Amino acid sequence: MKLSSVVLDSDNALKLAEFYQNLLGWEKKVYNHGENGDWITLRNKEESTTRLVFQQIDNYQRPVWPEEDNKQQQMVHLDFYSENVDKDVEHAIKCGATLASYQSGDWKVLIDPAGHPFCIVPTRENRMK
Repeated sequence: MKLSSVVLDSDNALKLAEFYQNLLGWEKKVYNHGENGDWITLRNKEESTTRLVFQQIDNYQRPVWPEEDNKQQQMVHLDFYSENVDKDVEHAIKCGATLASYQSGDWKVLIDPAGHPFCIVPTRENRMK
């Protein structure tokens, strides 16, 4: 068995897909699923068959991070390895991410336009020693 996709819900799937397309430079495709609407996919043609998929949810509630009582919790988050964390954080912010209020160690936590947290993580070779 192989992982096919990681699906992220949003109240604006196109905007969220465009954010990650700008962040990662991956190829975008839109698939019409009839009554279920469009699904937008991103795929890195050079490195992986695993895709990011963006699904429109009209009653979507943004997750909060760090968690708060009686608020929508994150269900999943993405981690991205980086050779240069500061440069990639700056790029992510220019694409529309915000730096999370809580940080821990050399991993940088950001929030995408739909409220999903994601981390920019130093590669093993570049972690704090």
